[in-house]
Amino acid sequence: SLEVSLGALFFAALVGLPLGGAVALFRFPGRRAVVVLMNALMGLPPVVVGLLVYLVLSRSGPLGDLGWLFTPTAMIVAQFVLITPIVAALTRQVMQDLWEEYELQLRSLGASPLRAIPTLLWDGRFQLMTSLLAGFGRAIAEVGAVIIVGGNIAHVTRVMTTAIALETSKGDLSLALALGIILLGLALAINAAASILADWGRGYDG
Repeated sequence: SLEVSLGALFFAALVGLPLGGAVALFRFPGRRAVVVLMNALMGLPPVVVGLLVYLVLSRSGPLGDLGWLFTPTAMIVAQFVLITPIVAALTRQVMQDLWEEYELQLRSLGASPLRAIPTLLWDGRFQLMTSLLAGFGRAIAEVGAVIIVGGNIAHVTRVMTTAIALETSKGDLSLALALGIILLGLALAINAAASILADWGRGYDG
C-alpha cells in the first residue's frame, strides 16, 4: 500500500507542483477554463480512471506492449492520474496567494514568473505539504481504480484497501476491521509526521 501510494504521490508532486505554480503565476488565454478544469478533475470518479488506464495498458491499448497491466506499476499510474489534479489545484491556490504577496518584491529583483516558481515553491513548502497530504490521503484510500488495473492479486497487487473489500465480501469482518485499523494507523502516522516536520520547519525558519 505504501509503495504504491507514495510512488504515485512522488510522481504527482513532480508534475502537480510546477503545474499548479505555472497556472497561478502565468496569464494566458483560457486560464480560467484551465483553473475550472483542474478543480473539476479533483473529483474524478476512481472507477472511470481505472477503466481508462485499463484500456490504455491493455494488450490492445497504445501502451499494451509495456506489460504493466495487473502490476503495481499500473496501480501507481492510476493513482497518479487521480491525485495529480488534487496536488495541482491546491498548489495553484497556495502559489497564487504567495505571488500576490511577493510579486512586487520578486519583480524588483528581476525575477520573471518562470524564475519565481521555484522560489515560491520553496517558500511555501510547508503550506504545500497540505496539498501533498491531501493527495496521499486520496491515494491510500483508493479501491476502485486499483482493483481494475491491479486485479487484486494476492502477494502481487493486493493492497490494504482491496484486501479490506475482499475480506468484507467474504464475511470475515474481524480481519477486515483489523486491516482497516492498521490502514488508519498508517495514514495517521504519516500525517502526524508531516505535521511535526512542518511545525519544526516553521520554527526553524522563524
